[in-house]
Amino acid sequence: MTRLSVNINKVALIRNARGSNYPDLIQVAKDCERFGAEGITVHPRPDERHVTYKDIPLLKDIVTTEFNIEGNPNEKFLKMVLDNKPDQCTLVPDAPDALTSDAGWNTIKNEKFLKKTIKRLQNEGIRVSIFIDPIPEMIHGAQKVGTDRIEFYTGPFAHDFHQNKENSIQPYIDNAILAHELGLGINAGHDLNLENLTYFKKSIPNLLEVSIGHALITDALYFGLHNTIQMYLQQLK
Repeated sequence: MTRLSVNINKVALIRNARGSNYPDLIQVAKDCERFGAEGITVHPRPDERHVTYKDIPLLKDIVTTEFNIEGNPNEKFLKMVLDNKPDQCTLVPDAPDALTSDAGWNTIKNEKFLKKTIKRLQNEGIRVSIFIDPIPEMIHGAQKVGTDRIEFYTGPFAHDFHQNKENSIQPYIDNAILAHELGLGINAGHDLNLENLTYFKKSIPNLLEVSIGHALITDALYFGLHNTIQMYLQQLK
């Protein structure tokens, strides 16, 4: 089974817009798990427009499934992760002013940095995943830096899905096979939704986890959070 981790960043964004605690992010995380989510993902950004650093220990205390913290591994981020020890840390090479993540790591260019950072996290019992594009050289590089898992950046797949879904999925199939052969676990995320998720899941062998936030929270506006999480789980069966 492929696990569904719900990214609650957009819930925090709504909360922050009014400077109050409404909606209550901690209660939403609890409810996501109660409604069937198999993990909670957060991506605290430098400007804290979504989940804030103060939210992290509160979430760590209440998440009972799998807690995944993702972000650019600057020193402030790494200290926060090491202080809170999530089940998984996903390293993402996004710029401080990025609207959203839009590319994976160059595992060759950043080999030394990634090796050091990954080992530092693993030494504290944290599973590490790195955000990556479906490119063979980058997959081989991921194995070399010692990561436990990769997370495919699925933005290009989602963008091209309606034009030619067979062409859009093929690089992910090929590189998922390669990653599995190299002993890497496979996660995926970015712009996966109710229209493309089943096709992606059925096409990708050994897919362990998907992290979905924007589309899921948007769908919840129409269908309700409980129904939406169940709909996404159904797509993964």
